[in-house]
Amino acid sequence: MAIEITARKREAQGTGASRRLRRLGRVPGIVYGGDRGPMNIELDHKDLYFNLRNEKFHASILTLALEGSKEQVLLRAVNMHPFKAQVQHIDFQRVSKDKKIHMKVPLHFVNAEKSPGVKEQGGVVNHVLNELDIVCFPDDLPEFVEVDLGGLSVGHSLHVRQLPLPKGVELALHKAEDPVVATVVVPALITEEEEAAQAAAAVSAAEVPTTEQAAAAKEGEGGEEGAKPGDKGAAPKAAEKPAAEKKEKK
Repeated sequence: MAIEITARKREAQGTGASRRLRRLGRVPGIVYGGDRGPMNIELDHKDLYFNLRNEKFHASILTLALEGSKEQVLLRAVNMHPFKAQVQHIDFQRVSKDKKIHMKVPLHFVNAEKSPGVKEQGGVVNHVLNELDIVCFPDDLPEFVEVDLGGLSVGHSLHVRQLPLPKGVELALHKAEDPVVATVVVPALITEEEEAAQAAAAVSAAEVPTTEQAAAAKEGEGGEEGAKPGDKGAAPKAAEKPAAEKKEKK
């Protein structure tokens, strides 16, 4: 079922006019392409914002009800406020059934949990792409392209040209291009550097004395340095010189 949106022609133009529209809960926009010239339009912000949260709205042929007539359009650009949940401007392009269109469609990944890499080898799926560039006629435009990961093992990748595409859909790629869509990898919990660092830390910890050992060592050091002559731990005095040497000095 096609998504239908309602718009009306926008008479006032310019930055000031667009600001006034936004304050009134409206969104300025434009529709262009086809066999007619561009037209400035305005839409209800609440309905538009709700539709933008729907994945199909971004990759489907939409029905635009405008000036008492309906036409087929594609969403081409959306400008959002830097920090508010507010649509600033929106662009639509008219489509003709007899002309091919270039679109980005989302990828839907299935059977990841059944793949040998995840189920048997403890790997995880790394999604490299989340959308695909395609070319097709409007009637052949798919809502998404399915990616079956059921046959992937650890270290293996799935490329764009391996994907089965719906009838009438072509890849928008150069001849030599074949980007990776997804791969299965084993998460590295501890790297070699981390293992070496942990081993070094363990050795250092073993060499550091405990609190009791450190206290005993301090007591021993104090006994040697501050011991009195009669103490057992006192260092022996230097032997006195012979009496003969004393007389000669006198």
